[in-house]
Amino acid sequence: MSSSSRHILTAPAWPYANGPRHIGHVSGFALPADMFSRYQRMAGNQVLMVSGTDEHGTPIQVQADKEGVTARELADRYNRVIAEDLLGLGMSYDLFTRSTTANHYAVVQEIFKGLYDNGYIFPKTTMGAISPSTGRTLPDRYIEGTCPICGYDGARGDQCDNCGNQLDPIDLINPVSRINGEKPEFVETEHFMLDLPAFTESLGRYLRSKQAGAGNGEGQWRPNVLKFALNLLDDLQPRAISRDLDWGVPIPLEGWRDNPAKKLYVWFDAVIGYFSASVEWARRKGDPEAWRAWWQDPDALSYYFMGKDNIVFHAEIWPAMLLGYSGKGDKGGTPGSLGELNLPTEVVSSEFLTMEGRKFSSSRQVVIYVKDFLERYDVDALRYYVAVAGPENQDTDFTWAEFVRRNNDELVAAWGNLVNRSINLAARNVGAIPEAGELTDADRALLERSRGAFGTVGAELRRSRFKNAITEALDVVRDANRYLSDQAPWKLKDDPERVKSILHVALQVVDDAKSLLTPFLPNSSQKVYEMLGGEGVWSGMPRLEVVSQEGGPDYPVLTGDYATEAVWESRPIKAGVPLAKPVPLFKKLDSSVVDEELARLREEAGDAGGSGGSGEGR
Repeated sequence: MSSSSRHILTAPAWPYANGPRHIGHVSGFALPADMFSRYQRMAGNQVLMVSGTDEHGTPIQVQADKEGVTARELADRYNRVIAEDLLGLGMSYDLFTRSTTANHYAVVQEIFKGLYDNGYIFPKTTMGAISPSTGRTLPDRYIEGTCPICGYDGARGDQCDNCGNQLDPIDLINPVSRINGEKPEFVETEHFMLDLPAFTESLGRYLRSKQAGAGNGEGQWRPNVLKFALNLLDDLQPRAISRDLDWGVPIPLEGWRDNPAKKLYVWFDAVIGYFSASVEWARRKGDPEAWRAWWQDPDALSYYFMGKDNIVFHAEIWPAMLLGYSGKGDKGGTPGSLGELNLPTEVVSSEFLTMEGRKFSSSRQVVIYVKDFLERYDVDALRYYVAVAGPENQDTDFTWAEFVRRNNDELVAAWGNLVNRSINLAARNVGAIPEAGELTDADRALLERSRGAFGTVGAELRRSRFKNAITEALDVVRDANRYLSDQAPWKLKDDPERVKSILHVALQVVDDAKSLLTPFLPNSSQKVYEMLGGEGVWSGMPRLEVVSQEGGPDYPVLTGDYATEAVWESRPIKAGVPLAKPVPLFKKLDSSVVDEELARLREEAGDAGGSGGSGEGR
């Protein structure tokens, strides 16, 4: 660990365990987080990337009822399905766990008690919505109606996606249940509330500090996230953190702990998952206190990745909970037994990804599931598309025509072509990486361009500007292709020494570009590493393993060893390393792919519309 190394927490949103992931989901919370983490590890920082499946709440119970299974059985199934989806994407989690572990329950209850003891949680009798036909509680998100503030038709009972205001379902105009369309009944019920107004000043200071950020851009939030969060400060309201249901974390107070009909609200326990997963990782590592380096070191940094429908939970509620537990809310207080906890350095929110002009909708089959995609196409092709054309700063439409174009014109024709012809020429003419002779101005200019890109691309990755970063890396590739075409070593039959110099320069840039592209394209970067004579693991990949817990069932987790050869710098290639004829790096896609996929979409979805975005969470 170098003296300049920092501890960096990467916190991708917790996917809800009610079905497999589609590419709209992973473009928001998953792939950007992995690209960021892989870069930070290469740059020498100590990264802890943790998350898991979010498994509590009424939506899980509703889905379980539909399928004729228990909530636990449904969560077990989709926990594994989602873990396998993320494994296929190459998501480099240090720990991807779940929210139904004994460890998670204990940590959630500890955070609750710390907030309660400091006066930031209080009981209140409220009006709760129930289904007249079943008698069950209806979660706020399962009630829709007209927003009483902006008039938007389609507001949810917890929040209006049009104006961004927090809502109560009883305030909706003409509320109906999303489950069966019936009008809910509202009855009195007692719940615990998080006193959000008690964080107006402390939360405001924290959010305003993100307007400037550090001098190097660390901590400076994307404008859409900061504006949304600051606007919410004007009307903070107490928010219920318990619910009338039997599937969730028990409330850790006398008279409530054993109440089968009262549990903590799923959104409350889900955001605590980043912390509980860090605690679990430390215990499984054999050093139970290891989490403190990421959560209590004042120099540690933390980045939370999600879709824009999750901003309120991560930019407002989670910071408020951390402030309250640490005794730093407007009422003061003392830190809980685990001590003060760090606030998020940045909330990195993506916009929504649509598909062929329509919103993703699993129920209407307007969807491309990760598993189905990876069975037909290269994972790095998807990773590349999300980086260069994903919903980083605005809603973006995925089209099959654009996916095929990007794959063929950029991955195959630019990067794949550079790798293939550089290595092929050197293997055929020299049989190994050649020595470089006297360099020309053109040689030196390209080498300097390639070396300089590490600073440029790295700066963009530190700020989660993935499109800028990968565009710069591909520009280096294009410059190298132009260099090879201009120098035309295949024409210099009477000057073998010059041919060797040209090929050495080209291979050095291929090696540099392999490193520059590793955060985005880890699988193909590993292949290039091996083509250039590298041995062992260049780009670490996750593995799925089953772990045990005391007093509970075994369950699968994602983890991995990411201390590999990959570094964020240009390293001189070694002359004399044998080279074999390269294999194609990417598959060129036939234009018929577009027609086939559109036909499949029409067959599965018909002409129905849909709903849903790229976010994760409740």
